Amino acid sequence: MELDDLKIDSDSPEYHWTLTGTNTGAGGTGRPVRISGFEQWTMSSEGLIAASLGSYDAADWDRQVNTEP
Repeated sequence: MELDDLKIDSDSPEYHWTLTGTNTGAGGTGRPVRISGFEQWTMSSEGLIAASLGSYDAADWDRQVNTEP
């Protein structure tokens, strides 16, 4: 997981990320995976992350992990 950007323009900061890896483990295809997305955070009064709502392109994920090499 790599930080691409951190947008703090509002009361709900956004953490933009890219995940790079290999689909391994039980049932893994061994295919490389690279997917980007972001988390929108709700902050607590103490300045901690109280909630995180994530988003990424699930169809792109499925294409990468389920397609034969």
